[in-house]
Amino acid sequence: MLRAVYPGSFDPVTYGHMDIILRSCKIVDELIVGVLCNKAKIPLFSVEERVKMLEEVTKDLNNVRIVPFEGLLVDFASNMDASLVIRGLRAITDFEYELQMSQTNHKLEPNVETMFLTTSIEYSYLSSTTVKEIAAFGGDISQFVPDVVAVELRKKMSTKGECRK
Repeated sequence: MLRAVYPGSFDPVTYGHMDIILRSCKIVDELIVGVLCNKAKIPLFSVEERVKMLEEVTKDLNNVRIVPFEGLLVDFASNMDASLVIRGLRAITDFEYELQMSQTNHKLEPNVETMFLTTSIEYSYLSSTTVKEIAAFGGDISQFVPDVVAVELRKKMSTKGECRK
């Protein structure tokens, strides 16, 4: 059985992330979407909120499981009995960073390989940061995130306060 981990912050999950999830789950027997709890960053959504949104948008994908994690990716992959890490690439700048991380991870855990998937062209510009910025200014984010995520993002912005007048 080929089990893979697709790690990320997913703050929030975008159609770019969904593109990688949908394509990855066709390649592997089981895809574990690892939701990173990174103490060095202050996310807009809690880990629990991100897990809940991901569970909702992947509910029809039978071989996808959403699991929060913290610490080293290779430790998480090993704990999940996954031999493969999937990473999405949008641009050449992503590749430079991801290559270094994959080589470091392979040095730490030689039994875990990394596979890169290039994001489909229609999502190559998209990032969670951009989506949050558009939402903060009251812009239409419906073309960037699933409906359930757009609703949660609008709620979050209304409690935090949008930047528009």
